[in-house]
Amino acid sequence: MRRKNTQKLHEVIEKYLESLDIDNKLKEVRLIRSWKNVVGTLIARKTDRIFIKEGKLFVYMSSSIARNELAMVKDSLVERLNRHAGAQVINDIILR
Repeated sequence: MRRKNTQKLHEVIEKYLESLDIDNKLKEVRLIRSWKNVVGTLIARKTDRIFIKEGKLFVYMSSSIARNELAMVKDSLVERLNRHAGAQVINDIILR
């Protein structure tokens, strides 16, 4: 017996998360968790603190050399992080 109103599970979950208004926060968490994969282990070890506020990714680093390297590739880094998050989560990166 076939049902006529079937939906895919991931679509139902996405609609549910949107109705709870937490889907954006989950995308932010996904972006922060992808930091190590995007920048690599060496840079991730030099990262002290990372958080998102008002569409900006704040990254506190213990190494000025690593901070300067990231500053040079900031635009492409924003694109890659957003791609990993699956949506346009951040617009800019603030390095400190």
